This record gives sequence, structure tokens and C-alpha cells, in this order.
Amino acid sequence: MSSFSGPIKSTIIWCIVLFAVLAWAEETSMYGEILSPNYPQAYPNNANKTWKITVPDGYGIHLYFTHLDMELSANCEYDFVKIMSGDLVEGVLCGRKSSKNPSYSPIVKEYHVPYNRLDVIFNSDFSNEERFTGFAAYYVAIDINECTDFNDSPCSHFCNNFIGGYFCSCPPEYFLHDDMKNCGVNCSGNMFTDLTGEITSPNYPSLYPENSRCDYRVFLEKGFQVVVTIKREDFDVEAGDSEGDCPDSLLFTAGGQQFGPYCGNGFPGQQIIETKDNVLDIIFQTDETGQKKGWKLRYYGDPMPCPKEFTANSIQEPVKAKYVYQDTVKITCLEGFEVVEGRVSSTSFYSTCQSNGQWSNSNLKCKPVDCGIPEPIKNGKVDNTEYTLFGAVIQYTCNEPYYSMKTEGTEEYRCAANGTWVNKVLGMELPQCVAVCGVPSHPFSETQRIFGGKKADIGSFPWQVFFQYPRAGGALIDEHWVLTAAHVVEGNTNPIMYMGTTRVDRAALEEAQLLIADGIFTHPNWSPVANLETRKNFDNDIALIRLKDPVKMGPNVSPICLPGTSPEYDLKYRTLGMISGWGQANRRLNVVELRGTRLPVAPLEKCQSVKSDDPTVDISTFSFTSNMICAGGEKGSDSCKGDSGGAFAVQVPNQENTKFYVAGLVSWGPKCGTYGIYTKVKNYISWIEKTMQENRVSDQD
Repeated sequence: MSSFSGPIKSTIIWCIVLFAVLAWAEETSMYGEILSPNYPQAYPNNANKTWKITVPDGYGIHLYFTHLDMELSANCEYDFVKIMSGDLVEGVLCGRKSSKNPSYSPIVKEYHVPYNRLDVIFNSDFSNEERFTGFAAYYVAIDINECTDFNDSPCSHFCNNFIGGYFCSCPPEYFLHDDMKNCGVNCSGNMFTDLTGEITSPNYPSLYPENSRCDYRVFLEKGFQVVVTIKREDFDVEAGDSEGDCPDSLLFTAGGQQFGPYCGNGFPGQQIIETKDNVLDIIFQTDETGQKKGWKLRYYGDPMPCPKEFTANSIQEPVKAKYVYQDTVKITCLEGFEVVEGRVSSTSFYSTCQSNGQWSNSNLKCKPVDCGIPEPIKNGKVDNTEYTLFGAVIQYTCNEPYYSMKTEGTEEYRCAANGTWVNKVLGMELPQCVAVCGVPSHPFSETQRIFGGKKADIGSFPWQVFFQYPRAGGALIDEHWVLTAAHVVEGNTNPIMYMGTTRVDRAALEEAQLLIADGIFTHPNWSPVANLETRKNFDNDIALIRLKDPVKMGPNVSPICLPGTSPEYDLKYRTLGMISGWGQANRRLNVVELRGTRLPVAPLEKCQSVKSDDPTVDISTFSFTSNMICAGGEKGSDSCKGDSGGAFAVQVPNQENTKFYVAGLVSWGPKCGTYGIYTKVKNYISWIEKTMQENRVSDQD
């Protein structure tokens, strides 16, 4: 049916219009009138109005103007009426227009659009010097021929037009799709369940139908994958353009994978498709044009293969060239790797090839053993803890310069295959940081003396312990142990001790480090006496004091070394040793500042020959044994009352750096300022080590 044009002169049109007005909803209309504001009077300034024209679906619009009287401007910039189809401008009008022959047709301008919607927009500017009456326009709905009025027919085969619409129809061997526009052949819904089979395109090898979609499905039992084979000569589908688009195509989908689309003369690429799935969907789609002979394929079911690749860092047995459905393997992790399930770890597991071509337990992985964060050590730290997996290396270090490793080669630990940190020397045992012994923070001056001498700094004798009552001394040999003379603690089960101070007045002791005794161990061969003033036997004058809390090391507090048991530690005549203490500086006065001096070792006979200041005391009646050292001189430096228990410090033999060990302990003397007796510590090394080992405090466990 041809489109309507020309003036309104047929009563048939008006009947159609009247019928449509009654039939369509209020938002659509078969005809209408559009007048500018105040028409036919002059339209106002600054006017802006839009009329939205809508006719029923299946109709176009015929819009025509019978009067146009508006201000004229270039490109109609001032006053205008604009006709819009969506975003498309159909026209813009302004100025004066009139029909050349009003008696024949009053139309001065008209528009025909194949759409059912149109906008008419009127606009006037702020002033008009003349009087303009505006415009009058009318519209009517017109039938459009959907089959011919557009470039593309809406139907794939036959298009049939009627007033207000159209319908599509198909040849006898085709059917109309649900979209009511496209025709196709009935080639879908076929299911193939046999383990082998053959599928062809419709009419193969005759021409396949156009504008069709054929869906086929191959559905095999689980555990088998669909394998497709196509011979090159069995494939002839309309070829695509240079960009590879296929107008007609054969497409396969299986298990989330897509194969194709394929088109052209001869099957391209591989001629065997392994789908890895037991369900295969085949889609053959053709467009409206171009027909070929189509295709023929063959399929068969193959036991589902599983990949040969297993979890990394593992070995598997048995080893096969190909694994298929229901095969089972044992997977064993390499050394240093493990499988963790929840809180349980193991080094192997079993995996079975499943019907979907995946291994069971595929979520299990051989991961490096994690040794975890290494344990901290006392008086030290551990570095390189960011990486704790198998093969990782960490480094323990002690808090230098006051602590060092007890055993050489115990700094480095490696994460072992069993998930523990291991050292080549200690194994899984943690290293120990022990206090650096025998190293003063600064050297001791030769001119300092105890008895009658000058002041000393505690940094020269950092191992010196001060016993407040009775005033005496001791030597720190470990962070938990003090070595002193047995007679110092005789009758004194709770001595008050301090360290780290040069002065021992009240103010200085408040700043010093207080040591609290947790146990006193006197040598078993020490002989207690009822009257200390009349003692004449000082053999085995040695004792150990266990401390409740570890001593905090620093520049003024550190232990002195114990002597070795080798002959190098046997003292020779004139060997110099250092002593220090807060004993008497002269025969009348105790001091509050530390004093020290150097004394030479002398033969024991020298001490036996000294005459006491007290005429009632006979030195020959005292005990002199091989457990004693004699040191001092006829007139000079010496230890004295209040210095008992302090260390006689001798330089460690064969040491490049100055380092001291406790060779003796201040024991007794016949006369201050001459020779003094010191307990020979070397003779008691076994007892010292055994006592400390058997009576360790819990903090050291």
C-alpha cells in the first residue's frame, strides 16, 4: 500500500482517523492541530513550547503547515519552529510562507516521516519589531509499508503489509521462529548417546537451508570424553570475509570451552577435537543468503584423560605415558615439603583420575615446610625471620659487647625438612648467650692501691661485688652466680650485695644494682668455727652465692672468667694480679670509694714469715696449704680488712686482648700492707661447675 501524500481530500482518510481516535489510547492520536501561542494574534516574545506528536505503532506521520508568519533571520536563529524525529532534525522554519494557489491547496510546507513519533519545537526571542502571527500546522497518521519503505525487509522470507502493520510468512518446508520475523528449518533437539556416531548438517550433501540454527547434543556417560573427527572433504560452509567473520558457522562447546566457529571450504586447523568433557553441544547457524553442501562429522567416546602434571615439588607412582579415568597414583612430596590439611600434615597422598578429567585431591599441594618464627634466646636476638620456609637461614646474635655465644658455630640455623630450626653444632638445641667475662671497660692504672692507695674506677673491675654487712667483696662469674670467700658468708645467710658503683655511700648505693641472694653454697670441706676472731684454718675458703634475678650487664657490670685447668693457669713467681675493694685504706679507716692495685705472686713461705702486729698472734700456728696463693710485698700494696672475697685477677694466658680470670679470692693475711693469702680458685673448678649445674635457677632452664 503506497504512502499518503497531498492535501486532505478523501473522506476515507477521515473515517480511518475517526476509527483510530476511538481505538487508540489517549497518548496517541491519528490526527491533530498545532498552533503557535495566541494564533492568529501575534505570538509573544521569549516563548518556548514543544508539542510531542505520537501516532499508533505501524503508522508514520504526515505533518503540514497551512500558515507561517515568523520573524526572518539567518539560519532562523531568532524565531523558529523546528521539527525533530528523535535526534534527527527534519526541518527548521521561519519567515513568511504562503500557498501560491490557496484555492487548490492551503499547504505551505509538509513533512512525511516513517516514524510514529515527532517533536515540534517553537521558540521566539526577546523582541520583535513587527507583528508576526506565527504558524498553523496539522498532522495525520499515515500507513507505512514496512515491507518496502525501509532498506531492509523485516522478514527473512515473505513480508505481507496491511494498514497499520505487517506479517511475515515462510515457504512450506520452513517454520516461523518465535520472533515472528525469521524462518528456519526444524533441525534442533537431537540427542546422541551412543559411544560412536555420525552427525550431518540438514540435507547433507545437498544444500543446507539458509537463516537457520541447528542444535545437536552428544551426551555420553561420565568418564568418557567426546572426540570429534572431520575430514577436510566433508566440510563445505559459506566462507567469511577477510576479517574472519563467518556468515554461516559450525561451533562446538564442551565443559566451558569453545571450539570454532568454523566456516569455509575444507575443515581448517586440527581435524581431531578432544573436548575433555562427556557432553558436547553442536551449533550450526546460517544467515539469509548463501548455501553450501554443509558438513559431516564423526564422534566417539574416549576414556577421560587426566593431565600428567601433578602438584609441584613431588614425585608420583606409578609413572605412565597417559592417565585415564579411574587411574590412581600416590603422590609423595620431596624432602622439605609437606601437605597440610587443617591441622594435620603428611608427606604423601593418593589421587584418582575422575570422570571430569580432573584428579581427586587436586586442592592438595606440596608446600615447603614452615619452621615458624624461631624461638627467642635470652640476652640475644634472631635476624632474618621474614622467611621461615624449608631451606631458610636465620642468624642468632648476642647483645654485644656484654654477651657472646657460649659455643662457636652456633649462630646459624637452617629450616630443616622436619620443620625445625637446626644448627650444625647444637642440632635443635638453642644457642646460649653468656656474659663476656674478664674484660674491663677501661684499663686499670698501675698507681692505684687498696691499702694506702688511690681511687679506682668500677669500670676497671666490673666484676667487683660489694657486700654491705659485714663489709666484704665478691666476684661475679655468671649472671646468676657470685664467687666469694667462705668466711664472708659464715653466719650471714642473707647478704646484701651491690654492683656497678665506684662509691658505696648511701646515695651511690641507691643508684647501684642490688643483688638478692637465692642460695649460699659453701665448700663442703670448709670448717666452720664458733669464734670467727680466733680462726686459724682458712683452707677451702670459697663459697658460691646464687642470685634470685640475673644481673644486668653493662660497662660497669660484667663477670670475670674462671681459670682453666691446664698448666698455663699455674701461677708463677712474680706473676702480677689485680685486686680491688672497699676495705681499709689505712689501719684506721674504711673507704667509700673503690681502690685497686697490682700485686706479684710470692712463695707461700713469704706469707708464713710475716710477723703479726698483734704480739699474741703466732702465724706459725695457722694452716698453710696448696689451696692457697701468697701475693704482695714487704712494704706496699695489699688487701686488707673489708676486702675479703674479692678477686685476685690475672690476665688470661695467650690472649691477644686483655682479659682476666679469677686466680684467687682474698682470704686472710697476717698483716695489712705486706703479704696476703688468696684461695687458689683453680683447685675448685670442678666443685664450682658442678654446684652451678646442679643448682641452676628456673630462669636458666
